Amino acid sequence: MRKRLPRVAAALHSHKCKDRFRCYNLTTVSSFYVENFGCRATQADGAAIERQLTEKGLQRASTAADAQVVVLNTCTVTSSADQDARASIRRIHRDNPSAKILVTGCYAQRAPEEIAKLPGVSIVVGNSHKHTLADIVAGNPHGFVPVGNLSGTGLSSSVQSGGEIFIGDIFAHTELLAAPVFDAENNEKTRPNLKVQDGCNNRCSFCIIPYVRGKSRSLAMAEVLREVDQLVAAGYREIVMSGINLGRWGRDFTANEQGERLRFSDLLREILDKTSIQKLRISSVEPMDWTDDLIELVAFSSRIANHAHVPMQSGSDKILRRMHRRYRPWHYADRITRIREAMPTAAIGADVMVGFPGETDEFFEHTRALIDSLPFTYLHVFTYSSRPGTPSAEMPDQVSVQVARERNRVLRELVADKKRAFQKQFLGSELEAITLTNVVNGRTEALTDNYQKLWIEGTHTANQLVHARIKAIEGESLTGTL
Repeated sequence: MRKRLPRVAAALHSHKCKDRFRCYNLTTVSSFYVENFGCRATQADGAAIERQLTEKGLQRASTAADAQVVVLNTCTVTSSADQDARASIRRIHRDNPSAKILVTGCYAQRAPEEIAKLPGVSIVVGNSHKHTLADIVAGNPHGFVPVGNLSGTGLSSSVQSGGEIFIGDIFAHTELLAAPVFDAENNEKTRPNLKVQDGCNNRCSFCIIPYVRGKSRSLAMAEVLREVDQLVAAGYREIVMSGINLGRWGRDFTANEQGERLRFSDLLREILDKTSIQKLRISSVEPMDWTDDLIELVAFSSRIANHAHVPMQSGSDKILRRMHRRYRPWHYADRITRIREAMPTAAIGADVMVGFPGETDEFFEHTRALIDSLPFTYLHVFTYSSRPGTPSAEMPDQVSVQVARERNRVLRELVADKKRAFQKQFLGSELEAITLTNVVNGRTEALTDNYQKLWIEGTHTANQLVHARIKAIEGESLTGTL
């Protein structure tokens, strides 16, 4: 565990900074820019930060080069994610040297001292105190933000030659930032993601996320319904439900009169019953949280997208045990089989990791064979990346990068064949889809209910639920007409 930083506990009693504090006069700050890295949960955190800064009266700049404060909301799931964040810090400092750079997110929680030493970084705020970030940027009524003047459990800070650090015990953290966010990677403006859960109580041996996001916690039912109602009022037709461990939603709430804790399926039913959202799409749910009740609900509700993403990681029992995953290959296969039986035309996807320490050729073959036997329509294949502080980083029998990359290629080619076979069954039939914003060469991009990219002939208004007749397959996409 990382050593706790020295605690500083005092407050300013005048308008001037005292020598023992590093203070930032931000009374003239009027513009900000938030740059997000990583997963949907991080993107959602960034949207919540933007909302808070706007409520403080700051204006969103169009680019980092135009902003007085730049917030980098970081990821740390792989070493390349850390590298991306450092490269962005250098770029922003070079292009906008007068900007105050504030770094937050998972990388900031994991390695705050490392980030604080980078040129241009003014402040580092861990996930433990990300909810106070807007106060740090906007300042107190006198425009000063002293170290130690923020409230919160376990707040620690450090004054050093680089940026100031605000960090605390992530496992004492109970806040959940939530605001709708759009898919930045695809520039989508029609399918907002709503994060309703954060943190994770699992301890997978390869994963740093619990140590930088803390324990599982859920957005209250009333808050979820309020956010959904606001999105419906704004005209959105499809919402993507997301979280770090989405299937655990509600398990942290007090049990009801029957002694039962709320389940994710309870949340979905409330949204369907009490809001008029036309389509819900579920992002990633762990295999053992795909209960029979959840499968039945998704299968029989036309308002829930025909889509299941079920992380697998490995098809080898021994590797799953080394990963500290809570299911066995036969458990996983049972869940996928039940989903396919209930939803014959659903998209079914998985996360798969190759190159985990100890993954021999035999164990990799177990993964390949399991994937080959199951009705997947897509995979997200990851090559193992060692994370400092995780148990797997210290495991023997590390797999060479070359071997892992070859295994990655094998699985990607395998699932490409499966995807094409899946798509062929829809030729000549109709699929429901939502139109997106991208129009290229007289065709409008859309996403089908069962998660297939579709190009519809003609120019069509975005954010419309339509039924398209499928004509052909081009590359990895379908084409069709209304």
